[in-house]
Amino acid sequence: MFVNRLLPILLLTLLATAGKGQDTTLQSLNTGEDSKGWGAVGRLEITGKGFCTGSLIAPDLVLTAAHCLFDKRTGERIDVDEIEFRAGWRNGRAEAYRSVRKAVAHPEYDFQSRGGVARVINDLAILKLHHPIRNTTIVPFETVAQIQKGTRVAVVSYAVGREEAPSYQEICHVLGLQQGAYVLSCNVGYGSSGSPVFAFFGADVRIASVVSAKADMNGTQVSLGIGLEGPLKTIMDELTGEGAVKVRRLSVEEGRSSTGAKFIHANGG
Repeated sequence: MFVNRLLPILLLTLLATAGKGQDTTLQSLNTGEDSKGWGAVGRLEITGKGFCTGSLIAPDLVLTAAHCLFDKRTGERIDVDEIEFRAGWRNGRAEAYRSVRKAVAHPEYDFQSRGGVARVINDLAILKLHHPIRNTTIVPFETVAQIQKGTRVAVVSYAVGREEAPSYQEICHVLGLQQGAYVLSCNVGYGSSGSPVFAFFGADVRIASVVSAKADMNGTQVSLGIGLEGPLKTIMDELTGEGAVKVRRLSVEEGRSSTGAKFIHANGG
């Protein structure tokens, strides 16, 4: 049975990081007042057996992690007819429900890759909805290409055990960068794949990264997020050009990369 709830877990062995400031705890956005401004974040229902997190970057475009589009048992792409975006999902209801017309993963993303941390780099996808969401309470987020080590960020996510309402971590930090992946102090769990990582520019909030995995770094739980500079433009070019997405299908194996980062679980969502 396919259950797209597990984040890949990595062991990071060669990462130098700076100390982080004080992170905040998760806050459940249980009420309409609590969740005001975050309605563009939603739950991606996948095959009726699991979920990821996604966020609107246009009325008809949802940003998420590429590995959410794959069946972790078979490695096959999931039919878009089996994916539904539920914007602002909270306590059994969503602010909008939309089916998916097209799903485009980064063309260089390899679900079965044995590349360790390198696998996270292209773990990005965009879903094009059948119908745009035009709702004054659901405003798509803009994106920012790059953030720096030490930057304060925030995450809104769903996860197993808190799947009925989004959770908001107001303050976590960028601890470092490894092979193009941001290493974050943010608290994520199974189901948080695809969650938006927000950076702040005064009163402006923009998506700076997407959660791909959680990891262990010297005994400390961290999360990994893909940077948007480069990968997002590549996917948008694929989407607008209607280019075919090529997917390699290989056997699932654990592997060690040249950096020493080791996959404990190869696949998940």
